[in-house]
Amino acid sequence: MNIAVCINQVPDTASRVEVRDGAIEGGYLNMVLNPYDEYAVEEALRVRERQENTVVTVFSAGEKGRYDVLRKALAMGADHACLVEGGSSNDSRSVAASLSKAIRSCYEGLPDLVFCGRESSDCNRAQVPVMLAEMLGMAVLTAVSKLSMENGAFRAWREIEGGMEEYLLFKPSVISVEKGLNVPRKTNIKAVMKARKQPIVHLDGSVDNQQGVQYLDLSPVSRERKCRFAQTAEELARLLHEEGRVVGQ
Repeated sequence: MNIAVCINQVPDTASRVEVRDGAIEGGYLNMVLNPYDEYAVEEALRVRERQENTVVTVFSAGEKGRYDVLRKALAMGADHACLVEGGSSNDSRSVAASLSKAIRSCYEGLPDLVFCGRESSDCNRAQVPVMLAEMLGMAVLTAVSKLSMENGAFRAWREIEGGMEEYLLFKPSVISVEKGLNVPRKTNIKAVMKARKQPIVHLDGSVDNQQGVQYLDLSPVSRERKCRFAQTAEELARLLHEEGRVVGQ
């Protein structure tokens, strides 16, 4: 069985965020493996442990700075790592197109499974898994919180308001995973050192289609607060009406 895992790098939530000239100042950011993608890597490794002759390959679309997150996945136990270069990492459609091109070039046909995190913790769009499945022509199930193997297929559950949905999923499929599906394994020094020596394959992910979304400018949130005191209820009502906070008599 061939399993592809798509991973992304995101700023550590503890990083200091500075906006300068309409762009985020990257020097203050500590980039880490997207937390949702850790669950995806872990689940792929667990499927490999239950299914013989399974190979797990991780893909990440972007610049060479993604070596660290690819090596993190290798240290967790992934067999191969691929850096997908040439596409845009800011637009969901472009990312999905780059990953689709790279995955198709890496396999004879399609992988049996593609795991993704539910979303990236920086933009929270949750679009890439569904777009990728459409481009690959594969079935897709999102936000999976429980997964088990069953006679060559997969039984999957996803949480909904007030209950659970249960699905029977057949290969080839794209699965985006939810927090709580598993507990990602820790890496040790030996695994980290081994991962540093493993090669990272460079794949061409350049695509002709234009970006669906383009970032034009970023600006910090204004933290200014205006405080006005009202001496009476009548004065408060008048101020609220003047500012358009309330309407009517």
